[in-house]
Amino acid sequence: MALEQKLNLRMTQRLIMTPSLQQAIKLLQMTKLELQEEITQELTENPLLEELQEGNSETEKTEGEETPATDAVPAGDSETPAEEREKDSFDEIDYESYFQDYMDLSYRPQAPAEEIEAPPLENILSRPQSLGDYLHWQLDMSIVPGTQKEIGRAIIGNLDDDGYLRVSLEDIAAMGPWSLEDVEHALHFVQEFDPPGVAARDLKECLLIQLAFHDMEGTHAETIVKDHMDLLQGRKFKELAQALGCGVEEVMHYVDTIRHLDPKPGKKYNAGSNNYVIPDVYVLKVDKGYTIVLNEEGLPRLRISPFYRRMIDRNNTDVTRETREYVREKFRSAFRLIKSLEERQRTIYKVARSIVKHQQGFLDFGYEHLRPLILKDVADDIGMHESTVSRVVNHKYMHTPRGLYEMKFFFHSSISSTQGQDVSSLAVKERIKKVVSEEDPRRPLSDAAIVQILSDDGLRIARRTVAKYREELRIPSSNERRQGFH
Repeated sequence: MALEQKLNLRMTQRLIMTPSLQQAIKLLQMTKLELQEEITQELTENPLLEELQEGNSETEKTEGEETPATDAVPAGDSETPAEEREKDSFDEIDYESYFQDYMDLSYRPQAPAEEIEAPPLENILSRPQSLGDYLHWQLDMSIVPGTQKEIGRAIIGNLDDDGYLRVSLEDIAAMGPWSLEDVEHALHFVQEFDPPGVAARDLKECLLIQLAFHDMEGTHAETIVKDHMDLLQGRKFKELAQALGCGVEEVMHYVDTIRHLDPKPGKKYNAGSNNYVIPDVYVLKVDKGYTIVLNEEGLPRLRISPFYRRMIDRNNTDVTRETREYVREKFRSAFRLIKSLEERQRTIYKVARSIVKHQQGFLDFGYEHLRPLILKDVADDIGMHESTVSRVVNHKYMHTPRGLYEMKFFFHSSISSTQGQDVSSLAVKERIKKVVSEEDPRRPLSDAAIVQILSDDGLRIARRTVAKYREELRIPSSNERRQGFH
């Protein structure tokens, strides 16, 4: 069989990521800080990009320049060969009108800055004070011999996050030329610092230090902690009463006192850093409705440099071909950036408006009125793909009259209800938290009992789901709540 060459014509469809689409997706998923860095980088690298200062918008037009009234797409945005792009006329691009529209976007509601209820400034923390910082400050403020301060620093440096000393006094003494007696003396000195109970070696010592701080030495409360911790943790109050030779009611008074002590005095100083979050969207209460305001503070207003814009004019004979091609390429890059920025802000606004529409009950009345919401609901509402909505809500924050929330907070799965309307899983968690907070601590509710209470409220939920939500809320099991020490 002879070999022969054939030429066949075939038509196919392919999804191609154009440079404009790639940049739009990249900007959409950026946080505000990352976006500011990206814009600053582009301003540095692209000479055609300028930051438009307040009051300079009128200088954008040059004398004698008329603005065409046609919409056009800059060359390079469509997928045309290099030869075709060479023929594109940059003179016909309506950049003047386009960039003027960019300055007055319809999705930017005009609201005075003073109306925006921004988070309080005291939430701005460079670095929270740690337990070690606080104890070192108290040590430095104390008038004690230098040796005792050195031992105190060694003790503070070996405390764990809960405020306990987990190394032996012998190990502390081995860290320097110190006697065991000096180390023990320094330890008692550090144990007098705030918070009460710090630098204890075990739970019993921690509680005894706090009882001494409250002038309860020599009371039955001290006796219970010192000699009867097993009975206390086992909630054997009758046996405690017999051991102390008093009534059960008196024992319960001392037990309640002990219960209010802090078994982990250092934990509140090591709960993690507090970060100041800049919201991307403000939701303002206006009459009976809500207004969406994008937070564009810190984002520069961009324009194409009029000087370089004249260089791409084919009638300009003072510019070489190479220079004109370089300026055109930078023009395409600048145009794509501004267009992508506009699309990013418009998309965030649409998603925020849809969230407010779906969750207005929460904004009006609180957690119990959170509606089940998934990405598809918002995507269908605004006519976009779910992946686009996912990029928008990721690492974006919304400041509402009820507080500052990550935009992902408003998306929850649903729980069936006998009342005909599904309930948000977060609302169910809030209900579980409330049920546990109101239970009798002597007879804590089991997961099955919580299921029954929720069922009486019209919520259809399985016991394993209650257990999962309880663990997410960091609520111990009923046995741990009965036997645990708080």
